[in-house]
Amino acid sequence: MQGKRVLVTGGAGFIGSNLANHLAKQNEVTAIDDGYLGVEENLDDDVEFHERSVLEDDLPTDVDVVFHLAALSSYAMHEENPTKGARVNVEGFVNTVEQARNDGCDTVVYATTSSIYGSRTEPSPESMDVEARTGYEASKLARERYAEYFAHHYDMNMAGMRFFSVYQGYGGAEEHKGEFANIIAQFADDIAHGELPEIYGDGSQTRDFTYITDIVSGLEAAAENELTGVYNLGTGESHDFNTVVEYINDELGTDVEPVYVENPIPDDVYVHDTMADVTKFTTETGWEPEVSFEEGVHHVCEQYE
Repeated sequence: MQGKRVLVTGGAGFIGSNLANHLAKQNEVTAIDDGYLGVEENLDDDVEFHERSVLEDDLPTDVDVVFHLAALSSYAMHEENPTKGARVNVEGFVNTVEQARNDGCDTVVYATTSSIYGSRTEPSPESMDVEARTGYEASKLARERYAEYFAHHYDMNMAGMRFFSVYQGYGGAEEHKGEFANIIAQFADDIAHGELPEIYGDGSQTRDFTYITDIVSGLEAAAENELTGVYNLGTGESHDFNTVVEYINDELGTDVEPVYVENPIPDDVYVHDTMADVTKFTTETGWEPEVSFEEGVHHVCEQYE
């Protein structure tokens, strides 16, 4: 993608800043963020930044493409204030897309979530039935339904990307997320500093860990191909938390054992296992994940070596 005017909401956050910095090399990029977790320091100088909320009027939506990543982006964040979660995740989405539509933009790529698949050790295709077990999941499903409305009623390109466990490590833009960072980033930082990583349950839960550069290339591909619908962004592989600790120890040359604690998240809403089926997205765009789990863990640990 090049020569485009681009808006990235949530643009100072983890995924948003990586995307904005990448696109700014060949495009005119504006990032907005309300500062809830995002920090301007994540952004390169060639990204125009505004501290704004997606709930505001007069957003800088006179662009060719909107990447809408702004959200309270986890179960825990949403449950702290479910009403705020619904406002930011749903009303903020509709508000941003409507302003973009009025300014002539017809292409929106937005973040939804893979947690709506529930716990699955088999690859989850976009065609399977999904349900909302949490307010966070409900807000992301609402986005998908509003996207259908904008696509059908206004003929807009509306691509919803269901992310699978995105990580980069504290050497990138993930450190500011703190307790909300991916467990690979948290575990690596703990182990590198001689602290015991804390695992909920027995460590057998699995995730489709997807490195940030693959997410960024996938988002760009969705915009370039002007897609409409929902698509998985993952690797099609999964690893359990105990294996994560093993790989980090191997990479750092350490031998730190985790601490196992009771899971504070209720069993009926905790997603124990995830794995993406990316066939649909790969077929329509040619995109494929390039960073293996082993390579990704190496990147995370590089700053400590």
